[in-house]
Parts: sequence; C-alpha cells; structure tokens
Amino acid sequence: MDFLNGADLSLAKTFWLATLSFLVAILWTPLFTDFLYKNRLGKKIRQTGFDEKAAPIFYSLHKHKENTPTMGGLLIWITVAIITLIMNLNQARTWLPLFVLVSTGLVGAADDLMNIYGIGPNRGGLRFRWKLILYTIIALIGAWWFYSKLGWNVISIPGLGQMEIGAWYIPLFVGVLVFTTFSANETDGLDGLAGGVMASAFAAFGIIAIVQGKPELAAFCGTVLGALMAFLWFNIYPARFFMGDTGAMALGMTLGILAFLTDTVFILPIIGLVLYVEGFSAVIQIASKKLRHGKKVFLSAPIHHHFEAKGWPEPRITMRFWIISAVSAMTGLFVFLVSR
Repeated sequence: MDFLNGADLSLAKTFWLATLSFLVAILWTPLFTDFLYKNRLGKKIRQTGFDEKAAPIFYSLHKHKENTPTMGGLLIWITVAIITLIMNLNQARTWLPLFVLVSTGLVGAADDLMNIYGIGPNRGGLRFRWKLILYTIIALIGAWWFYSKLGWNVISIPGLGQMEIGAWYIPLFVGVLVFTTFSANETDGLDGLAGGVMASAFAAFGIIAIVQGKPELAAFCGTVLGALMAFLWFNIYPARFFMGDTGAMALGMTLGILAFLTDTVFILPIIGLVLYVEGFSAVIQIASKKLRHGKKVFLSAPIHHHFEAKGWPEPRITMRFWIISAVSAMTGLFVFLVSR
C-alpha cells in the first residue's frame, strides 16, 4: 500500500510537471520562432557525409528545406532547465542529467551556429572528430561522477542479475552515452522523427523511475516529455523549425544518463530501438564505403534516408518509426518489469 501511495504521488508530480513544461514551452514558442526567422537562423543542408565526401542523394532529397530555422532544441532544454531548477531545486538526483542536458545542448548550439554561418569544413559546422572529442569529455565527467563519487561499478543484465565490472564501468558508460548521442543526432533527419522517438523513450524511463521509487527522476522525465510535446507541435511535417544538434545531442546523452541512473543500460537498446538502428545503419554505411572501395549498403544513410530514396513519403516514414518506437518502448518496459 505504501508503494502504491508513493507511486500515485510520483505519477501526480510527473503529470503536473509534464503539463507545466508543455504549457511553458508552448507559450514562449511564438517569441522564439519570431526570433529564429527575424535573425535568419536557417539550417544549411550538408552536401557531404561524415567522410566529407559528396552525398548527392541526401542533398537532392533535402535541399528544399535549406534555410528552415534550426536550433529548435533550445525550446526543449531551456524549458526543462528552468522548470527543474525552480521545482526540483532540492532534488539531488536531477543535477547530473540536467548538467548533461545543458552542457551537451550548449555544444550542439555552437555547432548549429557554425552551420548557420557557414563555418567549418564544407561550411557545415564542427568536424566530426571535434564533436566526438567534446561529447566524450562530457561523458567522461559523468563516468567519473558515477564511478568515483557514487561508487557505482555494478550493472544489471536482464535474466542474469547484477554483475560487478569494476573499472570497466567507465568505458561502458562513455561508449553507451557517446553512441546514443550520435544515434539521436542521426535520427533527427525528418520532420518530427527524433521528437516522436524520444518522447516514447522518455515516457518509458519515467515509468521505470516511478516503479523504482525515484519520483524526482520520474518528474525530470515528465518535464522533458512535456517540452518535447510542445516542440513536436511545431516540428511535425512540414516543420516550422528543426531540432538541430542542440536538441538531438542533448536528448540522446540525457537518455543514456537516465539508463545508468535506473540501472537499465541493457534495456536501453530495446526502448531506444529506432535510435540504435539509425546509429548502426550510419556506421555500417561508413564501414562499407571504407572497406569496399566506396560501395554502399543503403541508398543513403541513416536508414530513414534509404526509405526516402526508395520513394516513401516523409510523413509515412516518420509515422511508422513512431509506431516502432512506441512498441519497442513497451517491450522494454515489459522486460524491465519481468526482470525485477
């Protein structure tokens, strides 16, 4: 009975903060949108891939979207930061995910601005290697906090129980966070796609936090979810503005942090199935081009662009990926509940 009462209170607080976050984000969106359009903060569509070689298929599919305002992710993480600081000020569990959300968002914002103003290789923003270094540094700070400050070196594997891995916790932590971050960025390629996929994932982790008796973490997930819903209102096809690196990277790394805070890192690939498929499809494409003398596995990568190149309408791809995300999130929740 005590657990049910606690769960009811956690659910009520999560719902309240999600609603507040949605309303706050919706209310300041008109001013934010006006700022983006007045200052012409439009995205430049890249003509090259990670290998800095020509990507003509991708460019032909998306060149009509050039100059659509980007950096819409600011709407999400600024709203979340303000509400978390005001409403969860004494809840220590939220500091680390909030730090990761804001710091990664700031790096992403710098990259977006470089893209807007034509700075960097092929005028497309930071080089991939610099992004990798910067996000690895942020992940290392998180790994140090978990391993040294909190003394965490145990992971839970569904069906096998807990396993102590010692210092291997650090590379696992960094690897998961960095890959999830870049996978989230790869997913942000169609109107509404990343937002809808992320919404399912954050909702799932909110429920996990409630079941584990971590109301402040559940409330944080609810706050992110509310801001995401407001963002999606304007980002669905045809998008009023794009999420940008400042949103996709921030949400991806925060998702990784939540997986470690709830000790569900091996359930994360199930909950975030679409993110991981997108990420691995990009890795496979790059590896194939390097190892097979330029031969590709997909018409264009990540995989949603492959379906675009085959003639699927953009909204169809987005909606079907949303459905897959919802099903995978529910599957991940089922695995979590069964493995308890």
